[in-house]
Amino acid sequence: MDKTHNYTLSAIYHRKSVRTYLPEKAISASEIDLLIRAGMAAPSGKDTRPWEIIVVNERAILDTLAQELPYAKMLKNAPVAVIVCGDETISSYWFLDCSAVTQNILLAAETLGLGAVWTAAYPYEDRMTAVAKQIGLPDNIKALSVIPIGYPGENKKHKDKYDKNKIHYNKW
Repeated sequence: MDKTHNYTLSAIYHRKSVRTYLPEKAISASEIDLLIRAGMAAPSGKDTRPWEIIVVNERAILDTLAQELPYAKMLKNAPVAVIVCGDETISSYWFLDCSAVTQNILLAAETLGLGAVWTAAYPYEDRMTAVAKQIGLPDNIKALSVIPIGYPGENKKHKDKYDKNKIHYNKW
């Protein structure tokens, strides 16, 4: 295997947060399916898979969430959002498993040429409540992240976040 041209590592290194989307380009059902399948391929503690995924493509819901979530204003221009939720009755660490789902979706979006950004609902009670109200979540299902997705409307460069000073072997 040529480790310098590894497709998975390339996707990881080139992933970026995209907050501007082309309004005229819709996301297809097959692309959404690929994103969800990638998300659900995430590991979970004891293989409990506590996640629930909500796909939002209704303009009114996207616009309302954009108004109610302080760091998700880009939902006003996104054609779709994926909301990753977890069932707290299945796992007390649902938020860890659902974080892996969120990361997989972001990486899949990158490989599909889509733009996406992780916006947090959890652990902010006001944001979690706003999401729950808009999409009708039952009490045991908690929103972790709201991921606006669209075709990038900006040519954004990825950041090299590697910092060898943050690596420690055996002891601090």
